[in-house]
Amino acid sequence: MEAVLEQPVLVLNRLWQAVNVIGAKRAFALLARGHASVVHHQDDDFHVFSMLDWLDFSHNNPPVETMEMVRTPSRLIRLPRVILLTFFDKLPCKELKLTRNNVFERDKNQCQYCARVFPREELNLDHVIPRHHGGRTTWENIVCSCIRCNTRKANRLPHDAGMRLIRKPAKPKWRPVISLVLNTHHRAMWKDFLDVAYWNVELEE
Repeated sequence: MEAVLEQPVLVLNRLWQAVNVIGAKRAFALLARGHASVVHHQDDDFHVFSMLDWLDFSHNNPPVETMEMVRTPSRLIRLPRVILLTFFDKLPCKELKLTRNNVFERDKNQCQYCARVFPREELNLDHVIPRHHGGRTTWENIVCSCIRCNTRKANRLPHDAGMRLIRKPAKPKWRPVISLVLNTHHRAMWKDFLDVAYWNVELEE
């Protein structure tokens, strides 16, 4: 049961905008306190359930797969996959961390010098302006590069090595939650709430 309670649940604010991904255990806690409702897609429509209504729905529509249910001493409860907050209508304003995975995500696993796409284990990070030239470790100075291009460039500026960037590096405009959900097999059931165009609009300060 512990594994089931660790399953990811997409959280929507009151405006039906995706704001977070949490574990099922926390989702049930929000439902039990009346702070959220379950959103369930059925018959080409979305249905919203309170916790009590969800218990009734689970009883009348028992889940088939083990990882889609929580078993209690008296009943089986379907695992919610999307919940709608009843009190929160804002979007989280968090800084996106400069990590290796997030740089690979921004650059789409594509070497920024030769434009070829590689498996992540065959890529590394390159300081466009090398550190010994005063280059800093920032979104605007770090790019994804293949081993061959990285070796060719060495500790030189791109033009000194006869190389050019395929695009100017910049800080991504998407929110941290998107990096959590875009690479998961659960995205299919969340696709209606994860409009990529929405996530890539410029954020307000």
